[in-house]
Amino acid sequence: MEKQRDIEDVVRALGYLCLGSRFKRIGERLQAGTQQILARLDTEVPAAQFPILAAIDRLGALTVGEMAQALGVSQPGITRSLLQLRALGMVAIETSTADGRQRVVSLTEAGCDLVMRSKAGVWAEVAAAVAELCADLDGPLLEQLTAIEDRLAETGLKDRGKSHDAPA
Repeated sequence: MEKQRDIEDVVRALGYLCLGSRFKRIGERLQAGTQQILARLDTEVPAAQFPILAAIDRLGALTVGEMAQALGVSQPGITRSLLQLRALGMVAIETSTADGRQRVVSLTEAGCDLVMRSKAGVWAEVAAAVAELCADLDGPLLEQLTAIEDRLAETGLKDRGKSHDAPA
């Protein structure tokens, strides 16, 4: 059997040159861990779309442009996600009565129920896990990113923050 050789982590080694790729990599790992925690909600809504539900819950009905502004995401990206959320029955998209060119998004009853169940424990568990992951980080940014990546490799997000009293 051939021994597998150690391959250099090029993104890590190139430092600031690949900072965007590194943030994306960490973000993908955090979302995957969040998805594992969200699995107990028995929903088809991906972790990446929960910020949209949270924005509507927090701010009320929003136009697509307002949603893009609230989340710092492009309007085409928001529109794609909203169409998926509508197909899952989580949001309603209506034409604005004030301006027929705008679409207003609100939570459906199913969307409100999912947000309520999420707020009842899962969101706090995710926040606690990420807080624990980052708790004692100090020093230069690249070293902190290395620590976050190493910690995620050692213990996934779903196994962190267990001291939080989240219902199962």
